[in-house]
Amino acid sequence: MREMSERYQPGEIEPEWQRRWSEAKLHESRELRDRPKFYFLDMFAYPSGDLHWGHLRNYTIGDVVSRYQMHRGFNVMHPTGFDAFGLPAENAAIKRGIHPREWTYKNIANMESQFRAMGYSYDWSREVITCDPAYYRWNQWFFIQFYKAGLAYKKKSPVNWCPECQTALANEQVVNAACERCGTAVVKRMMEQWYFRITDYADRLLEGHAKLDWPEDVILMQRNWIGKSQGVEFDWQIDGLSDTLRVFTTRPDTVFGVTYMVLAPEHPLVDVLTTADHRAEVETLRQVVAGMSEIDRTSTEQEKLGAFTGAYAINPMNCERVPVYIANYVMMEYGTGAIMAVPAHDQRDFEFARKYGLPVRIVIAPEGTDLNPDAMTEAFEAAGNMVNSGTFTDLPSEEGWVKIAANMETRGIGKRTINYRLRDWCISRQRYWGTPIPMVYCDTCGIQPVPEDQLPVLLPDDVKFSGAGESPLTTSPTFMQTTCPQCGGPARRDADTMDTFMDSSWYFLRYCSPHENQAAFDPETVRYWMPVDQYIGGREHATMHLIYARFFTMALHDLGLVDFNEPFLRLFNQGIVTAGGKKMSKRSGAVPPNDVVHKYGADAARLFILFMAPAGERAEWGTDPETSKPYSVPPGIEGIDRFLNRLWRHVYANRQAFTAAWASGEMPASARNLRRKTHQTIDRVTADIERFQFNTAISAMMELLNEMYGYTGGGLHVSDGAWSEAIETLVRLLSPFAPHIACELWTQLGFATILPCAPWPAADPAVAAEDSLEIPIQVNGKMRDKLVVPVGTDNATLESLALASEAIRRTIGAGTVRKVIVVPGKLVNIVIG
Repeated sequence: MREMSERYQPGEIEPEWQRRWSEAKLHESRELRDRPKFYFLDMFAYPSGDLHWGHLRNYTIGDVVSRYQMHRGFNVMHPTGFDAFGLPAENAAIKRGIHPREWTYKNIANMESQFRAMGYSYDWSREVITCDPAYYRWNQWFFIQFYKAGLAYKKKSPVNWCPECQTALANEQVVNAACERCGTAVVKRMMEQWYFRITDYADRLLEGHAKLDWPEDVILMQRNWIGKSQGVEFDWQIDGLSDTLRVFTTRPDTVFGVTYMVLAPEHPLVDVLTTADHRAEVETLRQVVAGMSEIDRTSTEQEKLGAFTGAYAINPMNCERVPVYIANYVMMEYGTGAIMAVPAHDQRDFEFARKYGLPVRIVIAPEGTDLNPDAMTEAFEAAGNMVNSGTFTDLPSEEGWVKIAANMETRGIGKRTINYRLRDWCISRQRYWGTPIPMVYCDTCGIQPVPEDQLPVLLPDDVKFSGAGESPLTTSPTFMQTTCPQCGGPARRDADTMDTFMDSSWYFLRYCSPHENQAAFDPETVRYWMPVDQYIGGREHATMHLIYARFFTMALHDLGLVDFNEPFLRLFNQGIVTAGGKKMSKRSGAVPPNDVVHKYGADAARLFILFMAPAGERAEWGTDPETSKPYSVPPGIEGIDRFLNRLWRHVYANRQAFTAAWASGEMPASARNLRRKTHQTIDRVTADIERFQFNTAISAMMELLNEMYGYTGGGLHVSDGAWSEAIETLVRLLSPFAPHIACELWTQLGFATILPCAPWPAADPAVAAEDSLEIPIQVNGKMRDKLVVPVGTDNATLESLALASEAIRRTIGAGTVRKVIVVPGKLVNIVIG
C-alpha cells in the first residue's frame, strides 16, 4: 500500500487502478456454475470518432448496475464492442478519400481509449467488432439458413429511397418523411430487394410482451408498429364491369355510411377503372404520390389528396352506387389497398370528404344524442347505437359489427380477417460498408446461396466510391464475377450489402463465445448466459433494433439454434442528453468528456452525468453564455469535485481511527445517530440503484458524509466503531459510482481484498429505525403544530400531549373539543365545534 497523499489526485490514482483491474483480469467473466449469472448489456456504440456526454450517460448507468451486481455476488458478464458497419464510414471514404475500414478502426482505437479512461468494467476479452470478417461471416451464414427455411426472399417492390445516402431504407428508418440519418426527403423507387419474413412473427412478437419487464411506452410503440387489427374483407362490384374490389375494414358496423370508395394509387385496378376523361387527373396524382414516403402518406398531419377515377362501385349491403377515388392516404401495403370511406366515422375520410365535397352520412350515434352531419367538425369514431342502417338499426354498434360480419360470411361476399401494419424487413442496401449478401446469380441455375465452406464472402478493396446510386460493389470485377456453386458456370454475386440492423440483431449471442470459429456461438455458453438479464439503451430503438432482435431470436429458436424466444428480459431506457434543445450527437452539439476527465478525473465525470437529472429523463447540457456553445467543462462539475475532495480529506484526517473490527455494543446517542444514518443510507442507495434513481443515491451518500463531518467535529477516539462502520459503508456504496477513488480509499483503510469483490453492505432494520417520530397535530384537518415523541408512544399519551400544546390551546380558544382522532405513528386530528 502506498502512502496516502494529503491531496486528492485522480490523475494518479485512476490509471493505477485501471492497470490493477486489468492485470487481475477482474472483469473477465467465466461460466461459473456455483454462482448465479447476471448478463448485463448496454447497446454497443457506433465508432463515430469520439465519445460524448450522451454516450457517457448510457455507459455510466450500465457500469453502476454491473458493478453493483458484482458486489451482490453475481457472476457478471459485461461485454462491449462496436457496431462498426454503416453509412458514415462510407461517406467519409467519399469525402476524405480514405477506405471505410481505415476510418472505422481509427475511430475504434480512439473510443476504446476513452472507454478505458472512464474505468468501465467491460470484459474486453469479449470485444465484438461487426465489420470484422470473423463476425460478419456469421451474418452470411444466418442469411443462408433463413433462405433455406423460407424466411429470406427477394421481390420487386416500392422501397423508401434516400437520394442523399443513395440507398434503400426500411420503414423504421424514415422519420417524418425523411431519412432518419441525414434528414433528406425520402422518395419511392421500385427495386428488387431481399426481405426477411418478420410478418410471420407478428403475433409472437405481440404475445411475447407479456414475458418482458420493459417500459410500457416501448411495448406500446411496438404494438402500434405491428398494428394488429381485426376486421372484415368483402367484395364490391364495379358498376358496368365484371371486376370486383376486395375491401378491408375494421368497422363493418359503419358499412351503411359509405359515401365513396378509395384505392391506393398503386392498386392494379386503377388502370382498369379509370375512365378516359379522368385519366390525366389520376396520372398526375399518381406521380405526386410516387414522390411521397409511406410515413408521409399515413401521417395525420398530411393533407389528403385525391382524384376521381370516373368509376362507381356498388355497396353489397344496400346496393347504393358510390364514386371510386384514388388518394394518398390509402396504402397498397395495408389490407387490400382499397377502403370503404365513411366520413362520418373516420377522421381521414371526414377530412377528404370535406375537401372534395362528398356526402357525410351518420350511421352511428352516441347514446341519446342526434348528430347533424352539416354541423360536424370532426368524425364521430366512438361506439354507439346504429342508425340509418337498414335491419341493423338500433343495435349497439359492437353487436352490429358481429352481425354484419356474420351476414357477409353467410352470403359468401366476405370473411373476418386480421391485418397488420408491420411489413417484412427489407435488408438490401446499395452500399459498400456492410455485410455482402451471400447469394450468386446464374443464368442457368438462377439464385444460389454461396456454399457455407466458402464463407465469409469478403468485401473487396478494388471499389470506387462515386455516390452515384448503385452499389460500389458493382465496380469491383474481382468481386462480382464468380462461378455458380450448382453448375460451375459463370455467375455474378449479389451487389448489395445487408442492413446494419442485421449486425445488432444477434451480437448479444456472439458475446457469449466471441472466439468460436466453428459456429456463430457455442450453444452451451449461450445456454448459460442468455437471455440478457438487463439491457440498456434509448427508446428510439423501440421499432427498429428491439423488434429486429426479438424476431431474430425467435427465428433462431425455430431453427433449433437457441432454446429461448426473448433476448432481453429487462429493459431500461436512459433519457437523452440535449444541447440547445437538440439531442447531443456527432452531428449536433457533441461535447467529448476529455476536458472534464483531464481536469477533474473520470470519477467526477461519472458522478456528474448521473447526478445532473433522473436517469430516465432528458438532461439538458448547459450553454456557455460567452460562446453560445455547449460547455466543454460544465459549472456543475465543481460541486461533484468538492464532494470527492471532502471525502478524501475526511479519510486522510481520520484514517488512524479506523478499525475493520469495529464493535456495535453500547454507544452514546451521537454514535447511535450516526449508525442510524449509515443504515438508512444503505437502504436508500440500494433501493435507488434498483430503481435507476442514481441522482438521489448520490445525494444520500453526500448526506452521510455531511453527518460524518458533524460527528467527527469534536475529534475521534481510536477504534470508534460508529465512524469506522460509516466510512467503510460509504466507500462500499460509492464503489459502483466512483470506483477509482473508492478502491484507493478502501486500500488506504487497510483492507487487503480488492473492493469490487467485497460484498454489498446490508442494512439492519433495527439500527435504521428512528428512536423518535414527528407527529403532525391538526385542528379540523389543518396542521397547527408538531410533536416529537418516542417511537411506540400510545394513543392516550399522543392525545394528552396534543391537547397540552400551547399552539393547539390557542387555536381551540373558546371552542369545544368534539373528538380527537389519533392515527398511531401518523397524526393527531382534533375536531372542534
